[in-house]
Amino acid sequence: MIFDAADILPDDASAAVLVGRVWREDVGPRIVTVRDGAVFDLTRLAPTMADLLDLPDVAGQVRRAAGHRLGSLAALGGRSLALLAPCDLQAVKAAGVTFADSMLERVIEERAGGDAGLATRLRGELGDALGDDWSKARPGSPEAERLKAVLQAQGLWSQYLEVGLGPYAEIFTKAQPMAAVGYGAEVGVRPDSAWNNPEPEVVLACNAGGEVVGAALGNDVNLRDFEGRSALLLGKAKDNNASCAIGPFIRLFDDAFGMDEVRSAELELSVVGEDGFRLEGTSSMARISRDPLDLVGQTFGAHHQYPDGAMLFLGTLFTPTQDRDAPGAGFTHKPGDRVRIRSARLGTLLNRVVHTDVAAPWTFGVRALYRSLAMQT
Repeated sequence: MIFDAADILPDDASAAVLVGRVWREDVGPRIVTVRDGAVFDLTRLAPTMADLLDLPDVAGQVRRAAGHRLGSLAALGGRSLALLAPCDLQAVKAAGVTFADSMLERVIEERAGGDAGLATRLRGELGDALGDDWSKARPGSPEAERLKAVLQAQGLWSQYLEVGLGPYAEIFTKAQPMAAVGYGAEVGVRPDSAWNNPEPEVVLACNAGGEVVGAALGNDVNLRDFEGRSALLLGKAKDNNASCAIGPFIRLFDDAFGMDEVRSAELELSVVGEDGFRLEGTSSMARISRDPLDLVGQTFGAHHQYPDGAMLFLGTLFTPTQDRDAPGAGFTHKPGDRVRIRSARLGTLLNRVVHTDVAAPWTFGVRALYRSLAMQT
């Protein structure tokens, strides 16, 4: 596990209400909060994060709860007290094609059939065909419908443009409950993928009623060659061992932090390889095509409920095109890459890339959580 206690917290940590989960070697997973550089156990307030996020005035209750001090924040880097993903029983959902620039990249992936070299040429051709104003069309609007008709007439229509311009957002299952990894853990890419990348995103924490009560950072690791070959391979492109990272903590909404801060969040990403390669990029939530609450509304509703709540990835503007090896081959991960995602109000999510078949296997599921809780009562 990699850990940097000086870098993990938000810039305004003293004003933030942060909740998360840690692994205590003696008892298993525990619900925690961070105060003045120390970690406090709040499991008596709520046994699971799903239960905690359903509490009324959850930020206020966390502030008032005494908790049991487990140690300093730096202690989280040890084997006896490891930081987990801050969610447990929640469904882990993701919204795709929510930024115009990344929508164009999804179209390129599809038309290139997973060939990174061909994607370079198509990137220029599609940019010329779409013009300068296409990215301003709001999904589902009359302007978007007119753009759709023009693209269809030119033979450029794509299923990705359908969800990027049409009224219905793409909402898919990123990972199973309990499968996400947290800060410092290994994050996985399949060894048979030759074109893949990190996806730095804001992740909304929603309670059972579909109310957004907080936010975290996420890495929605994506296999571009798999998804580009066929949309029916989305499951293999997205839901793999250790391919979903969330953390470091959930920042609860209060008077100092809420949806407006999510809408204006700036995310910084860096990838540093053992081969000396370095990639840097950003994702600005101000450029999202669909409002985050619209995405929540398309996730929860009369057609679908999540009684344990949900974590919802909001998508990313970041689509790396920088060549790593051969000219025109674009970017892809290599084992040993260190991926750092940072946002001033949410802190830092740090992970190391490995292949999915050598990442720590997922063995602690819902039944194991129930057994652990039963032993603590």
